Amino acid sequence: MARTAYNKLVRDGIKSKIESKGESCEVRTITDAAEFERELRKKLLEEAQELSQSESRESFLQEYADLMVVLDALTAHKEFSEADIKTAFEENIAKKGFFKQKHFLLWADDSK
Repeated sequence: MARTAYNKLVRDGIKSKIESKGESCEVRTITDAAEFERELRKKLLEEAQELSQSESRESFLQEYADLMVVLDALTAHKEFSEADIKTAFEENIAKKGFFKQKHFLLWADDSK
């Protein structure tokens, strides 16, 4: 059986899942906070890419959940509370708006 190198952050249950199939793997525990954050950010991009490519409702919901798990891990790592996140979300919408009007910007004068 050929080995595949992954070299990426994986969820807690992955090692057990691989071993339950009679296969082997090697994991290491990230102990450096900066490395953990870097790996979470890589995972964030990976999951966002997968979400952007989902086509079915079921696939979208699964990929959305995957992305939210990574976001929750990252915000917990950075020690943000749910209240911090809710406040930032509400302030962001108040300042920039949402997407209800479905505007698509064609051009704008750039005043720099």
